[in-house]
Amino acid sequence: MNALYLLFYISIAIWFLSEIYYKQKLKSGEKDQKKDQSTLNILWIVILPSVFFAVLISRFTAFQIKNQYWILYLGEALIVAGIFFRWIIIKSLGKFFTVDVAIREDHQIKKEGFYKYVRHPSYSFALLTFLGLGLFLNNWLSLFVAFVPTFLGFLYRIKVEEQALLQKFGNEYLEYQKKTKKLIPYIF
Repeated sequence: MNALYLLFYISIAIWFLSEIYYKQKLKSGEKDQKKDQSTLNILWIVILPSVFFAVLISRFTAFQIKNQYWILYLGEALIVAGIFFRWIIIKSLGKFFTVDVAIREDHQIKKEGFYKYVRHPSYSFALLTFLGLGLFLNNWLSLFVAFVPTFLGFLYRIKVEEQALLQKFGNEYLEYQKKTKKLIPYIF
């Protein structure tokens, strides 16, 4: 069990370091149309306390999800999958990925790979990581605190991002919206 907790702490460190790296290195450029409306700041303001309080709550309350170790393994698997696939998505978008909502001069709508099924797979996998964190903490209240505020923050960001994409691409993006879901293939 100690190895699982070590893996958990390592994956959480990788998660936060990767997000800090993305924030520092993958910002929009001078020529990009910035459309962020402070969503990046809002996400950080929501995420940091959510994670902190989720961990704190798990230490001081006992609203256990399941009294079995598999819940910890499931949580850790979701954390690792979320981090890994978010990285894959970011790499696949290449120069079109920015941490702030922005439209590049030669921007195009990506419609292949994960984007064939959902419009915001980077956010899907980020949210999967928060779900995994809540499950690993094995506390219903921690799960709620880790996931729900973050989910609401991402929904606001998606609204802002989709307005920018509709403004840029018009009917092309409308058609893409009709064929795909926001975050969960075939569901939502």
